[in-house]
Amino acid sequence: MARVAVRHGPGGGGGDGRGPYPVARRVIRALPPLIIVGGVCFDLATPPEYTAAPLFSAAPLIAAPFFSTLTTLLTGIAAVLASVGLHAYNGTTDHISSLTETLTVLTVSALAMLINRVVRRSGERLASARVIAETAQKAVLPTPAERIGGLQIAARYEAAQADAFIGGDLFAVQDTPYGVRLVVGDVRGKGLDAVEAVAVVIGAFREAAEQEPTLEGVAERLERALDREGTRRAGLDAFEGFTTAVLAEIRRDDDGDGGEGDGGEGGSSGEGGAGGVVRVVNRGHPEPLLLYGDGGLGRLQPSEAALPLGMGELAVWPDRADETPYPAGATLLFYTDGLSEARDARGVFYDPAERLAGRLFPGPEELLDALVADVRRHTGGGSTDDMALLAVSRPAAGQPERRRTMPVVPPGGAAGGR
Repeated sequence: MARVAVRHGPGGGGGDGRGPYPVARRVIRALPPLIIVGGVCFDLATPPEYTAAPLFSAAPLIAAPFFSTLTTLLTGIAAVLASVGLHAYNGTTDHISSLTETLTVLTVSALAMLINRVVRRSGERLASARVIAETAQKAVLPTPAERIGGLQIAARYEAAQADAFIGGDLFAVQDTPYGVRLVVGDVRGKGLDAVEAVAVVIGAFREAAEQEPTLEGVAERLERALDREGTRRAGLDAFEGFTTAVLAEIRRDDDGDGGEGDGGEGGSSGEGGAGGVVRVVNRGHPEPLLLYGDGGLGRLQPSEAALPLGMGELAVWPDRADETPYPAGATLLFYTDGLSEARDARGVFYDPAERLAGRLFPGPEELLDALVADVRRHTGGGSTDDMALLAVSRPAAGQPERRRTMPVVPPGGAAGGR
């Protein structure tokens, strides 16, 4: 499920020059032997009272956090031998200062070995934490199948924090007797509380999507599930916890009449009405986009504004699903506010509708690749919020099969092509 930019540990992992900083890694790899060689040259070129002991002490310290235990040990041995050999060459082995310098290099080399062990152990623990985080992600936020109910699916979770795997954004897709149903949401807050809420919402959605005959009923079940979660929590979250969410139901061509709805804005002039229909219940979430096969784009704006899930105590009114034609060759794009609130250096928000209008993509995965790369260019590679993306395409006749992955890309990962 996760494709994370590789960050090598201290055990020499960066020594091959690969990774996000290959030039810096090559320079660091060359530093310890260069420092020792430089120390030898300095000692040979200067009178005996000048010493290169500080350089010999620095070499193992530089090697400790970046190289394996064996490399650090060999660097320390080389530094000590260089110090002893130069004193023998200069005929100063019986001087107290020479003995002190050699003991200093030996002591620093021993400390470098200790530092290396501590750094390596921390790296192993971090690697273990990554495995646990990835396993938890697969359990809480499972990968959607690449084809569900005849639709092509692509999903992406972009973590704002480096090496993070999951936060408060969520998505789920499920084939049900009532059509393909999906949810995309954003839980207020961060950390474990947000992850717990994500698990609650997805678990309630999985059950309700199979049992509730209407999409409005699914939204009500999620509301009740979050109410129960709110009463279980203590403190501020018990009163202010909420989740923005958009729920959608995509009917097959033979499940509905493909009738006109009032939930869409704009769109294609040549394809409207052909194919299926999508029904949407929006609870305070950014409106989805509908990208048509001819380059047209529509916003699935709700006919009535609604509060996020979990805020039923403030106001209660029945949910209303808006219907929009969903023709063959079109793609639905669902996203969280991490996309629409991404800013550039001047503070300008990213507008996905403006950036995607008029553009054509071979499939949903290519759409998300281009979108992620475009957001990175807009923000300069930085982001302050997680971003969940879900693209659902209704294949046109003769459209080839396409595979897709679902990577989690921390900041600084390799950007996809536009």
